Formats: sequence, C-alpha cells, structure tokens
Amino acid sequence: MRRYDIDWIRVIAIGLLLIYHVAIGFQPWGIMIGFPTSKESWVALWTPMAALNVWRIPLLFFVSGMGVYFAMQQRNWKQLIKERTLRIWLPFIFGMFFIVPLHVFLWQYHYKMKLQYQFDPGHLWFLANIFIYVLVLCPLFYWLKRNENGRVINVLRTMFNNPLSLIVVVGAFIAEALIIKPNLYEMYAMTRHGFFLGLFAFFFGFCFVLIGAGFWQMLQRWRWFFIVLAVVGFGFRQFHFGMNTPIYLLVVESQFWIFAGLAFGSKHLNKPSRVLTYLSQAAYPVYIVHMVFLFLGSLLIFPLLIPVQLKFVFVLLFTIAGCFLMFEGIRRIKYLRPLFGLKM
Repeated sequence: MRRYDIDWIRVIAIGLLLIYHVAIGFQPWGIMIGFPTSKESWVALWTPMAALNVWRIPLLFFVSGMGVYFAMQQRNWKQLIKERTLRIWLPFIFGMFFIVPLHVFLWQYHYKMKLQYQFDPGHLWFLANIFIYVLVLCPLFYWLKRNENGRVINVLRTMFNNPLSLIVVVGAFIAEALIIKPNLYEMYAMTRHGFFLGLFAFFFGFCFVLIGAGFWQMLQRWRWFFIVLAVVGFGFRQFHFGMNTPIYLLVVESQFWIFAGLAFGSKHLNKPSRVLTYLSQAAYPVYIVHMVFLFLGSLLIFPLLIPVQLKFVFVLLFTIAGCFLMFEGIRRIKYLRPLFGLKM
C-alpha cells in the first residue's frame, strides 16, 4: 500500500532544505561552509533557520529508511541493491564529478579565486550515506521482512502502540550524541556524527512502517503533545540556553519535531494528487541540481542595489525556477534520467 504522506514529507523536507540553503547566503558565516554570501546579512533569518536545523536532515534519513521498506515489497535483496545502485549511487558519482564542480566554479568566481576543476561530494554526501546504509542493513531488513508476522515484530507492534516506547528511539539518539560528542549537533555533512545519526534514523524509519498502523495511530493521537514539546524546547534553546544548550536537549527537541511532522503528515497528507505526483518525481533531480542555480542566482542578485529581503526572495525564486526548468529538460531525455535518479 502506497503511503502518500511519506511522499509529501519527502517533498516538503527537500523544499525546506532548498530554502535553508538560500538563507545561508544571507548569514555572515556562510563563507565558512562554502556558500557565496551577501555583503548585507539578514540576521533575522537565523531564528527560523535554527528551528529547522536540528531536524530537517534527520527527518530525511527517517523518510529514506521508510522508502526502502516499500522498495523491498516487490524485490529480493539482489534486485534491491541493483535498484538502489542505479537510483542512488549512479547519481551520486555523476553529481560528484559533473554537478558539484559547477557550483564550485561559481563559488571560486564569486570570491575571485583561481578557477579550477574540483570534484567533491558536496551536498550529495547524503546519497553516499543512504547507499551505505542500504548495503549494511539489507540483511537485517530482509530478516525482519521475512518475519513480519513473527514474535519479535508482534512485540514491537504492541510496544509501539504506547508513546512511552518512543523513549527507546530518543534514547538511541542521545546515546549517539553523547558517545560521538560532535562539536556542533547540526553539523551532519561528512561527519561521524552525521553518519551514525543517519544510520539510526534510517533504521527506525524502516521499523516505523514495518510495525504498521498501530504506531501511526499512536503518533496521531499524541500529535499536539509532540508539537507543543518541540516548540517549548526550541523556546528554551533560543531564550535560555542559547549556544550552550545541552546536547541531550537538542536531541529531544529534534525528535519531537520529527514525531510531530510524521504525525500531522500521516493524518492530513495521506492522499494522492497530481501535484504530489509531479513534485515527488521532481524532488530528487531538484535536490541534485539546486546548488548550481542557488550559486548562480546569488552571483547575479547579490550585487543589486535592493533591500536584502528582496534579494532573498529573488534568489529563492531564481533557484526554484532554474531547478524546475532543468527538471523539465531532464525528464524528457531518456539517457539523462538515470543520472538524476529517475527511472528510464
């Protein structure tokens, strides 16, 4: 059975990622993580960015694990590995050598550096992680699938009908953070912390759909509790702890945002639509190419003598328009489609 809410959550999460990346160009620290930055900063953007930053990437890892469950339904393990190689590893390798170097050129040009070819995983690090998780967890996932009606899964179904069971999930992420001790919890890209956090999220995402309807009904019943606790946690982080927020509180806040998102999504978004069909297909190619158009838009719009708020809007619109025009071209060219994660 197809879960349209999960498709919607993936689309929304990638949309938020795109907006977040545009906003980085208006923060003074953007240059430190390889973004062209505007001479005029828009510091007020940091508040919504901070709210997003602790859960936007973990949510994508959860959703990716859920996607593997559905991909397994009509495939044995060899077919799954082949399909994930074509859909994830091929676009990652292509993007690392042919897409990321394009926005590296634009970054070098913006900062008047010597222009030179430089391949790099860049923002596509996420795809490499996902592919590794599939390879590592494939035996366990197929064992769980074969025993879907066995004793272990039935115990999990009973346990996860109770919201207290989420303590196990939150505890796993707290343990990861306390053991790895990341310098910054929100630094996921190409770090040990990002790798193991993603591994846990990928695994739990798979389990959430495996254990079935009772879990999702529990999430829906407690959805307002989750969102209130997430907002309260963010309030304490912003107005009390600031940069000294204990890492375990960051984890708890992150997980409650995710539980709330999954709960509200499963209640209100689990229905098909033409818009979803289109956006669901576009999301992956847009993710792959968005940095090129973001950087190009930044170079063209940052020099304009207009308010910084308008610059943000124009860069965002330029990025969205460029990505979807590119997608319209890609989806019409048979041999380009697999390079951007689309089926032939």
